[in-house]
Amino acid sequence: MTTMDPQPTGRPGRALLALLLLVPVPTFGTLMAMVIAPGPWGEKVFIACKVWILAFPIEWYLAVERGRPSLSPPRRGGFGAAVVTGAAIIAIMFAAYFLVGRHWIDAEHVAYQAEKSGIGTRERFVAMALFWVFFNSLMEEYVWRWFVVRQCEGLMRARLAVAVSALLFTIHHVVALRVQFDWRVTILASLGVWCGGMIWSWLYVRYRSIWPCYVSHILADVPIFVIGWWLIFG
Repeated sequence: MTTMDPQPTGRPGRALLALLLLVPVPTFGTLMAMVIAPGPWGEKVFIACKVWILAFPIEWYLAVERGRPSLSPPRRGGFGAAVVTGAAIIAIMFAAYFLVGRHWIDAEHVAYQAEKSGIGTRERFVAMALFWVFFNSLMEEYVWRWFVVRQCEGLMRARLAVAVSALLFTIHHVVALRVQFDWRVTILASLGVWCGGMIWSWLYVRYRSIWPCYVSHILADVPIFVIGWWLIFG
């Protein structure tokens, strides 16, 4: 995969326009697929939105910012921090599940939603988990850390950009969570997504490469699917 030069964009107006053209799209796609038009049409809109958020950052960077492609090399390291943060997220997620999540989450409803989504068998669940852990997490780091964090840095200081970019990253997750869970789980999980987004945004700002973020993100995704397996298959 090709990512780009890690330096922040330097024009606030251009950065704001880039965010406006990208950030609402995944929320719209999630709403269409899960709330407004669940079914074939909603799925088509969702896929189109996915294509947009993957293609738009590259096109914007090359055509508007006149940037040069790179593979986002981790010249400053960061993999030690990635493993530490990922392990901490794993511990926190399992603790949250055993302390409160297992009492709040309706396992039968989760199993029903999995069957409805086409991942109700063990084989399909594992295939989806592998895709989400290794591919989707990479795409999210490319979009939300490399592109969105950089645009936020064009509008505000780096520390604020970390928090704001993580908040933007969380919005479409809130929609997806609320469809599947009650308000308690939605709030708790959304807070977790925001904290994870801040950790990965901080890693990007600190090390200027998506790869440490990706490693931490992979580790953080593992307990999600382990817990999902427990809820769906017992």
